[in-house]
Amino acid sequence: MQGEFSGETENDHLRARIAWFYFVGGLTQQQIADRLRITRLRVNKTIGQIRADGSVLVELRMPLVDCIDLEEKLKAKFNLEDVSVTPSMPDYIEQQRTIGEAAGMMLDTLIQGYKGIGVGWGRTLSFSVRRITAKLPAGSWVVGLMGGVTRGSGTNTFEVSTALARALDVECHYLTAPIYCHSMESRATLLMHEELAEVMRRAEDAQVVLVSCGDLSERSPITPINIVREHLAELIELGSIGEILGCFLDKDGGVISHHVNESIMALPLEKLRKKPVSILASGGRNKIKIIRAILRGKYINRLVTDEDVARQLLIERDD
Repeated sequence: MQGEFSGETENDHLRARIAWFYFVGGLTQQQIADRLRITRLRVNKTIGQIRADGSVLVELRMPLVDCIDLEEKLKAKFNLEDVSVTPSMPDYIEQQRTIGEAAGMMLDTLIQGYKGIGVGWGRTLSFSVRRITAKLPAGSWVVGLMGGVTRGSGTNTFEVSTALARALDVECHYLTAPIYCHSMESRATLLMHEELAEVMRRAEDAQVVLVSCGDLSERSPITPINIVREHLAELIELGSIGEILGCFLDKDGGVISHHVNESIMALPLEKLRKKPVSILASGGRNKIKIIRAILRGKYINRLVTDEDVARQLLIERDD
């Protein structure tokens, strides 16, 4: 390759990708060969060399040049404090895992010095706890930033916040209410309950938050919820392209004017904007529109996503 990379740098970059896909992404040698359009023999030989020379510590020794370049461009374009971009994975669940673990690494480096950590829901966030090693001082706590659903899935708000609190060895506080109330009045009535009001205050006081987002496809955990399913067509008609903390947004990050958005038991988005540390962990091509909307709305100041999404975010599009 001429121009940007020398032959040696190009080879190092290929080694880094092979190592990442094999040791972090969990792909087989044949899958890596197909993805990178090289022979399986070359993949096998490279993995053998990496094992022999101690380069298996990919995160520390073999940064991915393309991903770093995307990180810097995203920081500049959206005025973000930090960005982490992981290589895109062919399997959706594996993609969520790698993004979640990368988000956990970012969170782990940021929580020292803070006592209150807020967390949302979703499969991506459930993977983040695997990378938590920090220990917080006595009196620290985790709080769920939104209500939950009645079924257990490992990705529910209650389950994600519990897992994070256990990893940090701190107490956990829950918004023990559904994500959506039947009306603004019923939400106000619930918040008159002293314990729920206290948890909502903690959600507002948390200085570090980790959240994800959802599109409006069948993959999203938000669309099967009864009140959302009943009004989904209306929300789409009004321009909704996805949600964050249960709040539906249009393509520019504006809050959709609909009573579903007025009945959410969750941290209000104007409060999310004011957090000193706010991390959005989400990826997959189905999430591009909602991630772009969240960035346009300036709701978060840090992003963890995958390479394909990162490239699309750098292209100005409204469709």
